[in-house]
Amino acid sequence: MSLSARELLSESLLSHPGVSRQPHRFGGIEFVYEGKEIGHVHGDHLVDILFPKPVRDELVASGRAQPHHMFPESGWVSVYIKSGDDAASAIEMLKLKYDLMASKQR
Repeated sequence: MSLSARELLSESLLSHPGVSRQPHRFGGIEFVYEGKEIGHVHGDHLVDILFPKPVRDELVASGRAQPHHMFPESGWVSVYIKSGDDAASAIEMLKLKYDLMASKQR
């Protein structure tokens, strides 16, 4: 039995110190570090992550993420999960956000 995308994301993120998960206010699961959102997952198919605008712009320009599905001009990105590679990419971007947040705490 293979894990769902949501389970893979949860397993990966919850392995990092200080990360927890909770229901997201618009549905799905929200991952939190030190009381602040890392990103959230809608079902097994969509991950939304808020980045500083320059990081967001680089991720979109490189094709690693799409502009946010509701707020395309914001710092938010959307990652659509259609394959294992997409799930791995979402995990990589959630880890990037975690690393950015953790480095500010040090």
